[in-house]
Formats: sequence, structure tokens, C-alpha cells
Amino acid sequence: MAGGRVNVNVGVLGHIDSGKTALARALSTTASTAAFDRPPQSRARGVTLDLGFSSFSVPLPARLRPALPAPPPATGAGPEPRLQVTLVDCPGHASLIRTVIGGAQIIDLMMLVIDVTKGMQTQSAECLVIGQIACQKLVVVLNKIDLLAEGKRQAAIDKMTKKMQKTLENTKFRGAPIIPVAAKPGGPEAPETEAPQGISELIELLTLQISIPTRDSSGPFLMSVDHCFSIKGQGTVMTGTILSGSISLGDSVEIPALKVVKKVKSMQVFHTPVTTAMQGDRLGICVTQFDPKLLERGLVCAPESLHIIHAALISVEKIPYFRGPLQTKAKFHITVGHETVMGRLMFFSPAPDSFDHEPVLDAFDFSREYLFQEQYLCKDLAPAATDSGQTNEKAGQATDGHCPRQQWALVEFEKPVTCPQLCLVIGSRLDADIHANTCRLAFHGILLHGLEDKNYAESLLPRLRVYKLKHKHGLVDRVASAPSPRRCCCLPSRNGAELAQGRWPSRRRGRSSASLHTM
Repeated sequence: MAGGRVNVNVGVLGHIDSGKTALARALSTTASTAAFDRPPQSRARGVTLDLGFSSFSVPLPARLRPALPAPPPATGAGPEPRLQVTLVDCPGHASLIRTVIGGAQIIDLMMLVIDVTKGMQTQSAECLVIGQIACQKLVVVLNKIDLLAEGKRQAAIDKMTKKMQKTLENTKFRGAPIIPVAAKPGGPEAPETEAPQGISELIELLTLQISIPTRDSSGPFLMSVDHCFSIKGQGTVMTGTILSGSISLGDSVEIPALKVVKKVKSMQVFHTPVTTAMQGDRLGICVTQFDPKLLERGLVCAPESLHIIHAALISVEKIPYFRGPLQTKAKFHITVGHETVMGRLMFFSPAPDSFDHEPVLDAFDFSREYLFQEQYLCKDLAPAATDSGQTNEKAGQATDGHCPRQQWALVEFEKPVTCPQLCLVIGSRLDADIHANTCRLAFHGILLHGLEDKNYAESLLPRLRVYKLKHKHGLVDRVASAPSPRRCCCLPSRNGAELAQGRWPSRRRGRSSASLHTM
């Protein structure tokens, strides 16, 4: 909360040419330096190429006031609080999906913009999937209703509304409100004298739908930076959203990827100078003697509070719309914050007798034993194939279709990344054909433990207790009498020596383990 305003971030997502930027412009009263396709490349191509930020504010509704922190006694009552809605305008082109993923991770509510004359399109569906991962509330905006014939307009709106309700039926957004608007009647070339339609109703609906997320000013400062630029005579400005903690004028901040520490010279919230800001606020901080070309996007934090990591242990969940299995050893595009790098995955699950245990999403337990998996376990997949070409039912699928409630993966990044503990992780196949009607988003998860040591295979993986079920098969040649019972060699066994502490089991028969980093 900065300057007596409570900030809530609302994402504007949808397919290309659905009118997202026009809608953001119609709603906004204040624009940032990157709003409404201001970069020259966006204007030249006529499409949104980067995240845009703008805002409008309304009096804080009475129902939201109990959620506000009490003001310090010395400050008195202060100004009447207002609700500031920061709009995050995301690109719609398929090739810019990683930018959309980065923007979606800072939003509290999502507006899915649909061209009412076309309905759901490929990127509309991908944005809906991202929304299910990243936020809890959705408002569907049916845009461009002015293009519908006036006599048939309401019937067409009703028809599209029913289609969207059916689309949302099997998602977490079932029953989400749907509202028709015309953000720019007549299209982009129409004169500005043409008034938008339905905007006041949309503002009213957003005000009703918005809830204030839990904001905490304690803990180390962390901000996700999305733009960095210089102002002559002032310094370098980094704009972004505060993910945790708070900051005050004169504090020192670190850019951990560059190991650079700078002092905050000034701060603004949408052109309004402030002295403090906290989690959830949209903020611009000015520092001196820093080249903006060194930081396009990334994280800024309290000094020494964040470090780069080379691998991570994550809790993972497959996105049901993704076709095909998630195989151990497979490489995916891994997005954490605004960073996207290639990463290789190795899956493991609880022991079969622990499949029904309650998921733990805030820490990783190194004291437990885990079962190695050839692929992520889910009911609709066939058994995984081993190196010998045979199917491996134990490593590739759950017995009788019974799947664990929680699964994990070790992600090895091709390049080191900077990210905090418990951040959102999204895995995708961004090299897939953008014209194919398939979901490129494969899985999502939470980063439970980051591996900072470059030699993590020797220093940390020995603590990771992962084993593989091993079966031996044989034929009885003869049975001879003996003075004491002996165990038949043909019976399957699970040898305690097969526990691979810090080493993943070999996929070759007769071998118990192999170093994880050699896979």
C-alpha cells in the first residue's frame, strides 16, 4: 500500500487482435512509460510485443476496508483510501507466450478478452490455462460487440456467452462473470470521438470481483523488474511489481544476477513520488550509475537475500491438456519469473504405500525415501519403455491406475537462474509448431529447494534418497533337498542395497545405481 492506495494487479490476456490494448486504454486514467504499445517496434508492426502497464483507481469499497492494515498512530486517519487497479497488458501472439507467462505470475485477477465475432482461439485457450495456474479469479470480456449487426447483436452476445460458459464448465473458473464491451468502436482507425461501450459496467464488475490478497511488509524485499530505462539527469529507472517485503527511500538493493548493489535515489508509483512501498505495489525505483542495457527483466532484492541456482527440486503437476508423457531425461523450457531457460527433468514419487499422503507445498523432506519414475505418473498413459525396449510398469505408471497425490522432479538448468524459494515454475514446449492446435504448456509446480552449489551432484544429491524397484526373473533348473529351507532364486526381491542415496538407479538390468549427473 503506497500513498494511501491499495494496489491490485489485473492481467489483460487473450488472442492476438482481440482488442486487449484498446480495452486497457479505455479503462485507464494513468499510463506508464511502456503502456499502449509505445515502443517503436510495437507501433511499426501494429501489435503488442511487450508487457504494458496502466492503471485506474476508484474509492476503496467498504467491503475491502477491513482487510487494510491499521495505520500507525502517529499518522492519524490519513487520506481516504482508494483501490488502484494496475492493468497488465500481455501480448497475444503465439511466439510471445513466454512474455505472457512472466506477466501472468504477478496478477491477482485475469481478464480474458474474447473477440465476440470469433470466440475462443488458440491463444485464448493457452491464456486460460495460464490463468488456471497463476490466479484465482477470472472475468471474461466479450469485445468488439459493435461489429455485430444491431438487430442481431443481443442474440449473438447471448450465444457467445453460452459457449464461454460451457468452455469454463470444467475449469476452476466455472461460473465466472461474462460481460460484453466495445473498447474501440469502429476499429483502430476510427476517430477518438466514438465513445467506448460497456466500460463503466466493466469497472463496476471488476470492483465487485476484486479481493485484496494478503499483503505482508515483513521479510526481505524482492521485486520482479519488467522494464529498465534511463532518464537524462536523473539516473536509471527499474519498474516492476514488489513480490515480497517492503522498501523505503535510501535503502540499498541488489541485482543478484549481476552481483551489483545500488542505493535507491527516488521512487514513484505511476508518476506519484512515494517514500515507501510494499508487497503487491507497482513501483519504479531510480538508481544512479547503472547501465539499463544490463537489465531488461529480472529480479531486484535486498542485498545478499537471493542467489543463483543451478538446479532445483520442485513439486510438479502435469497440465491435463498437454499431449504425451512427461519423461525422465526430457528437456523442457522452464520459466521462473521472467526467465525462461532449458531444463532437464528427472521424476520421482512417494513410495507406493504413501501415495495418498497429503501434499506438502512449502518444503522438501530429505529424510524420506522416494521412488524413481521413468515418467510422470498419470492414469491415461501407457507404461514407460526401458532401454531394452520392454515396458516398465513399476517405473512408468501407477499400479491399477492409482496415482500419487504429489510428485516431484529434479530440474537441471542449462543456464543458472535467479529465483526465490516457493516460486511458481512452468514447463512448456515452446519449440512446438505455433500453428498446431495443441497445448504447449506441459506442467507447473512450486520450487521447494534450490541447489546453489555448481557441484550439487557431489555436495547435495547424496542426501536425496531415491530408490528403484528391481525385479529378477529366472527358471528353476532343479530342486535338491537341503537340511534347511533356502530361498528360491526365481522369486522377485527388493534388496535394501538398491536404495540409491543421491544416485539415480541405472536403467540397465542387473545394475543398482548410476550417478544422477551422468544421465
